[in-house]
Amino acid sequence: MRTVVHFTDSSGFGGAEQSLLNLMAGLKAQSWRPVLMYHTSPGIVPLIEAAARLDVELWPVPRMPDGLLGARRVGAFSRELRARQPDVFHAHLTWPLACKFGLVGAILARVPAIVATVQLYVEFPLDLSIFVQQRLIVAGIGRYVAVSQEVAQRLIHKLRWPARKVQVIRNCVSTADSNPIRNLPTDRADQAVVLTVARLDVQKGHRYLIEAAARVPEAQFVLAGDGPMRASLEAQARSLGVERRVRFLGHRDDISDLLADCDVFVLPSLYEGLPLSILEAMSAGKPVIATQIGGTDEAVIAGETGLLIPPADPAALAAAIRTLLADQPLAKRLASAGRARVEQEFSAIKMVQQVIDVYDELLEKHEGINGRH
Repeated sequence: MRTVVHFTDSSGFGGAEQSLLNLMAGLKAQSWRPVLMYHTSPGIVPLIEAAARLDVELWPVPRMPDGLLGARRVGAFSRELRARQPDVFHAHLTWPLACKFGLVGAILARVPAIVATVQLYVEFPLDLSIFVQQRLIVAGIGRYVAVSQEVAQRLIHKLRWPARKVQVIRNCVSTADSNPIRNLPTDRADQAVVLTVARLDVQKGHRYLIEAAARVPEAQFVLAGDGPMRASLEAQARSLGVERRVRFLGHRDDISDLLADCDVFVLPSLYEGLPLSILEAMSAGKPVIATQIGGTDEAVIAGETGLLIPPADPAALAAAIRTLLADQPLAKRLASAGRARVEQEFSAIKMVQQVIDVYDELLEKHEGINGRH
């Protein structure tokens, strides 16, 4: 049985971490031995607990922050990694510069196959120091996995990473039927329920959703997820007088149940890689409204599998919500087409096999090189 060490330096739980869980579950089903290497943090407790339920080996390591402290810890990190002799080291990057020292440690440990999944591209100043560091790291990595064409193109054209090392493997979800359970706290049973599942972060555009909620009095808005924007978003809801119709649930493990009970799913993000929550909603057969941004538009085909509206536009968002609530035939058509698209293009089985193919290719190349010496 081959071992793959998955490494994340994340301090929160969101779509990237759920994607990691989906991958580890799929690898175990294919007779791989996944190990989760992580930095202890309160925010990733849901990831650790879920990994433990999958019977994944947990490996906490000291955090390696930017700067000299992080650099000094790379040696010990690398020695521990070499002692365990994994076949694959797979880093999970929440943005292109994440997991930097972990990847350096894997390169120094000479792990046979080194892979890095990039979940999101965000703009940042690319000075000479960062550029040189990244070029050195890129040289030692076997493959970068981009979760969308949007992310891949930015890595290649903005960071100048070699196209031969960048491969698109989209985030995917299980397409198993959900079990409907009423689980949403709403004041009135006759009101429609609009659900959003996302980390409470500026990136996700919740402020525009709350503005839209003030324009859609016939609906309850339920927000699942936690994050640094919670207090300000709750204050915004109070200031707009919609606090009784906008519910903050915090982190939830029962997303399939929440989806079963909602009428419309909305994700008003300002930028994305390829959002897992959209795929989960489509898989659950729910009509989806999202923003017309790169990555999301690879999952949602406008007017066919969902509605796409401009980002940061509460009026357009409110209009789209009211359209789907009023036009049930349209909502059902979009929901049915969305579920079919996920089943055809975004199945977890397909994603896991594509990742295994990358592992196998890199390991075969490593064994071939070693065999020639």
